[in-house]
Amino acid sequence: MKRILVTGGAGYIGSHTAKLLALSGYEPISFDNLSTGNASAVRYGPLVEGDLADTVCLRTAIEQYRIDAVIHFAANAYVGESVENPRKYFANNVANMLNLLNTALDCGVRRVVFSSTCSTYGIPTCLPISEDHPQHPINPYGESKLFAERVLHWYGEAYGLRWCALRYFNAAGADLDCELGETHNPETHLIPLIVRAGLGLQTEIGVYGTDYDTPDGTAVRDYIHVMDLASAHVAALEYLFDSGISLALNLGTGKGHSVQEVIRAVERKAHARIPVKNLPRRPGDPAILVANPAKAKQVLGWTPRHSEIDTIVDTAWRWEAGRRRVAIS
Repeated sequence: MKRILVTGGAGYIGSHTAKLLALSGYEPISFDNLSTGNASAVRYGPLVEGDLADTVCLRTAIEQYRIDAVIHFAANAYVGESVENPRKYFANNVANMLNLLNTALDCGVRRVVFSSTCSTYGIPTCLPISEDHPQHPINPYGESKLFAERVLHWYGEAYGLRWCALRYFNAAGADLDCELGETHNPETHLIPLIVRAGLGLQTEIGVYGTDYDTPDGTAVRDYIHVMDLASAHVAALEYLFDSGISLALNLGTGKGHSVQEVIRAVERKAHARIPVKNLPRRPGDPAILVANPAKAKQVLGWTPRHSEIDTIVDTAWRWEAGRRRVAIS
């Protein structure tokens, strides 16, 4: 059985991917400092509590578990915070990633699946966004992920590292079995915030911008179910084990939903109207972000199976209601 080091394995996408890895015949070893992750989310395979800045801890984990490959999720991922505190983002998302790659290479591990982001593209100049779209990040978070992608490229050239960078769009939803879900603190993602409003756990939902050049004036995003993201990471891992060449791939559905459409979807689930407060646009927010996922389908044979907006909302609703012990319909 191949053993996979999952950095950030106690986090949102990492924990879902660890579950699917275990169900796919791998042994996931979650490596997490629990600064934002939750130990309770590590239900498949062991948890190594450690920090990527600690190369001794990293080396010990890789050697003890005889790691065959790495899936790297661990990162800071709040765009606004990255603008206010870029030192934090470059220290964790860049310097700590270098620690991880250097230690992995020193231990003979040469396969890495990297959690990247559509934020590396910046403001899109054409839609849908394909992998050859120019990458011009507009915040330190996107810049840190782009730098990491460049490191992967040059480490591949110099040291034979084989990698797959997955640039995904808006992760959403929860485990279909409701074992796992989204527990960010603070929560900034749209769907869990709307779900909380629908469950009566908060009074209203803020809508940032109602004057975009979109059909209803609100921003449009490509939402992809977290278990579809997990399946793409497993497929990318298998691709690398099958001697696939290093590359970057978009993960999305190719279809966007506006903020208003997401609110309507939650209202259908709640059977009630959700109070909305219209607010000014946030600086740097593009009107539309939608992926062209054709290359991931071609290379990995990957197609989203659970990313219809009503499925995403249903799983997010059941997870949030279950952990809050709210009666659901």
